[in-house]
Amino acid sequence: MAASKSAVANDAATVYELRVYRAVPGKLPDLLRRFREHTIKLFSKHRMKSIAYWTPIDEPESSNTLIYILRHPSREAATANWKAFADDPEWQRVKKESEADGKLTEKVESTFLALTDFSPRL
Repeated sequence: MAASKSAVANDAATVYELRVYRAVPGKLPDLLRRFREHTIKLFSKHRMKSIAYWTPIDEPESSNTLIYILRHPSREAATANWKAFADDPEWQRVKKESEADGKLTEKVESTFLALTDFSPRL
């Protein structure tokens, strides 16, 4: 059965966001705990689909890096989703509490990606 035109159009607009977090030295366990206990649920609440989360195996990145991919319906939706997430009082509370002893990240990188025509669908 062929995909509908609207499904194809929605697929074409879909973007993936690769995010790389560099944790403050010694803070990666706290960052992972925040994701595990709070952040992923809030992403879902704000229509950000978690695809996968990784930590590197080799040093020095294994002690300070979290890598993950989110899926958004479009680039515009990603912007709106991140704004809603940042404005969420629950996120603001969690962030404040988890950073009571200092920030958890030194650097956050974000790259938006489009699937190639030969990629398996995610």
